Amino acid sequence: MKVIVFGATGMVGQGVLRECLLAPDVDQVLTVGRRATARGHTKLREIEVPDLANLSAIADELGAYDACFFCLGVSSAGMKEDDYRRLTYDLTMAAAHPLAERNPDATFVYVSGAGTDSTEQGRTMWARVKGKTENDLFALPFQAYALRPGFIQPMHGEVSRTRLYRTLYAVGRPIFPLVRRFAPKSVTTTENMGRAMLTLARHGWPEKVLDPEQINAAAGRS
Repeated sequence: MKVIVFGATGMVGQGVLRECLLAPDVDQVLTVGRRATARGHTKLREIEVPDLANLSAIADELGAYDACFFCLGVSSAGMKEDDYRRLTYDLTMAAAHPLAERNPDATFVYVSGAGTDSTEQGRTMWARVKGKTENDLFALPFQAYALRPGFIQPMHGEVSRTRLYRTLYAVGRPIFPLVRRFAPKSVTTTENMGRAMLTLARHGWPEKVLDPEQINAAAGRS
């Protein structure tokens, strides 16, 4: 299996990349991002793209892949809707369109978020934008899925690029076991995110949208 990972330098992307490189049935992994992970591996190839809104220069290199795991994302805190849409919806679709054109039989897995608004009509800005992104991905010819994690626990040294999140994870690390024990249906891990994506690429899933409980169930079938 040949896999593309967008956003491999982020916390979720780091975990997804790790699982892809460990998977014996994954032969090649291509990362696409503004900067490389600098992680050496015989399976791994990396492409740095300064402007992820325009992939025309590398579009022909995106063919013949079995799956794309799209892990790019930003916090909506303090952002205007136009800016958030540009960094969320526009960047996702800039990758999805050339991939769907060249890989119509592939699987595309999008990291969304708990509380996403599929109606696109709610009052919460980020939820509307995420809902629009999911809906337009589902309309493309490939098999698309959206993962809506709640709390994500980093498992193997993955680090968020957002300072606020790094602080929150550092402060909250001692209570991770309690959260997983008393709210298991709201929690997943970076490891399970990667394993769930691989399950979707290998076998598919009955639902297009997976909550934390389903993400963990899919991870168990990897």
